[in-house]
Amino acid sequence: MTAVDSTARAPVAGRRVRQKIGADDWTMRAFMAVIAAYLLITLALPLYAMLSKSVSTYAVDLTAFAFQVDTGEGFGPEMLAADLAAQTDAYTADDLAGGSDTRLSPIPMFPDFSFRAPTRYRIRIVTEGAAFLYGSERIADTEWHEYSSNEFRRVVMRPVASFGLENYARYFSTPSLFRSIYNSLLIAAISTLITVTVAFGLAYALTRSCMPFKGAFRLIAMIPILVPSLLPGIALVYLFGNQGVLKELLFGHSIYGPIGIVIGSVFFTLPHAFIIMQTALSISDARLYEASESLRASKWRTFRTVTLPGARFGLISAGFVVFNLVITDFGLPKVIGGQYNVLAVDIYKQVIGQQNFEMGAVVSVILLIPALVAFAVDRVVQRRQVATLTARSVAYQPKPNRRFDTACLSYCALVGVFIIGLLGMCQFAALVKFWPYDLSLSLNNFDFNRMDGGGWASYWNSITLGFWTAVCGTCVIFSGAYLVEKMPGFGMGRNLFHMIAMMPMAIPGMVLGLAYIFFFNDPGNPLNGIYGTMAILVICTITHFYTVGHLTSLTALKQMDREFESVSASLRQPVYRLFAKVTVPVCLPAILDVSVYLFVNALTTVSAVIFLYGPDTALASIAVLNMDDAGDIAPAAAMGMMIFYTNALARLLHLAVSRGVLRRTQAWRQR
Repeated sequence: MTAVDSTARAPVAGRRVRQKIGADDWTMRAFMAVIAAYLLITLALPLYAMLSKSVSTYAVDLTAFAFQVDTGEGFGPEMLAADLAAQTDAYTADDLAGGSDTRLSPIPMFPDFSFRAPTRYRIRIVTEGAAFLYGSERIADTEWHEYSSNEFRRVVMRPVASFGLENYARYFSTPSLFRSIYNSLLIAAISTLITVTVAFGLAYALTRSCMPFKGAFRLIAMIPILVPSLLPGIALVYLFGNQGVLKELLFGHSIYGPIGIVIGSVFFTLPHAFIIMQTALSISDARLYEASESLRASKWRTFRTVTLPGARFGLISAGFVVFNLVITDFGLPKVIGGQYNVLAVDIYKQVIGQQNFEMGAVVSVILLIPALVAFAVDRVVQRRQVATLTARSVAYQPKPNRRFDTACLSYCALVGVFIIGLLGMCQFAALVKFWPYDLSLSLNNFDFNRMDGGGWASYWNSITLGFWTAVCGTCVIFSGAYLVEKMPGFGMGRNLFHMIAMMPMAIPGMVLGLAYIFFFNDPGNPLNGIYGTMAILVICTITHFYTVGHLTSLTALKQMDREFESVSASLRQPVYRLFAKVTVPVCLPAILDVSVYLFVNALTTVSAVIFLYGPDTALASIAVLNMDDAGDIAPAAAMGMMIFYTNALARLLHLAVSRGVLRRTQAWRQR
């Protein structure tokens, strides 16, 4: 009987039951495929084009060209250019190697050449793939082409493309270029150490004391987010430059170089580090401090054994975020770096100054390495982070201490003076008629149409860019995050999409902008038509800042119970109705945060769009750079302040709209 029962209870083998995929599921997968294709086209393919460019080498192949000379007695025997060059020692190895735009004249191979002589020359190609130019006409056939002496001097041999690591070898063998790696790492390390220290002190003062005006200091600490990174450089020029009001404080040292870059970097990266440190210090468990106090541990020991360990993940994360921001920044070192070369500026010089796109791609790949390492380490640290607050934890409440509160207030005041001082100096410079000789106030510097840089049109272009980036970017980013978090099944596809969505955070803006040149400016690319238009600026900006919006949206979506989807399915409601009627209203705070984040960054970004704007799409942040290059520093400061005013107004409108809209859509949270 027992044997029969055990046999009856044995599981019956059968096929694995698969979940049925409905029409809504296929629709969601299709939308995910579309957004994933967008990221691949706007991120992966341009990066692949840039990597390919970095290993593209060009050299003139002298064995591919043959010549004949007629001095009046008929054309002589055919001679390869390689043989002629060997006989006359006409070229060096550096002459033959170069970029894709190399043009090599054959005249040095003919010592007796004179454009007035009656001598005639013939040239032909003996190897397929080679080419030469006659004026602007490209010739790639194997026929003989005959020219007079005067015409022959317009003939140039073009290089042949190949692949190899010669560009990297040339980069590392050039001391001035290789030095930029050391300079960039040094500046990033020093700036990171100072910024994280200052941000930790500021966050500690605001979370562990009972000092007054905490809200005001939090607001001041966030001001640098609203300005482009070039603006602190301009302020430092007016404060410590050759005609600066405080130049004596540098004791003979120049602000143009590492000193200016470090000070400016601390200014524009401070808010990012402060946000992380404030979050890390705000989630402390009061029971640990009570235990430390009951054990009669000193304040210093409590700080070392309780506070620092609790905030260690925040410190590490803030360090890598600041390091990444500094080493990839272009605007600040361009304005105040002087002759102190860093990697981001080297990319600009190679591409814009020397038209050496291959070497620009090499520098971009090198810049990409520390950025990727910093991003990867930060991801690993965040995964290892464990919860410090549990259901039994007690929130830490600081106790009044007059001496400590006064010290914290003084420290915050110093940081506030640093931030307000730089911003105030820019505002003063924007209103002064002629620094430092006529300090009377005027609005002449705001007459941008009289300056180089794009005039007021560049400002309105930035507003247009910010608007479309906020609208289109928010729709794409939130929809993608919704599909990752709420789509049933398809785990592998969702994880792959999430990985792709995390990639933009690790890509420096200069690298992304240069990659767009190689990909979208290719005549064979069907998307070539958008190059130089507002569309490519919007696409690049959305892609560049995609990850933060994606993570913000995921955080909001994770707070929604999956029962919403189950109830909707049981009521046979389509997914788009659930999305519009439930998901969007519940997540509206996060949606508004993403939109204003994209708008603000669209106005302040420089590095990602420096290579992509056209004559009719110059931006305000680019105008600041161009006016500074032209010597119009005061108008550059004025345009920078216009960006600040606009972003501040956007933040205020965001706050007002949030309160009005959220009062109607978030009433359920009060129940």
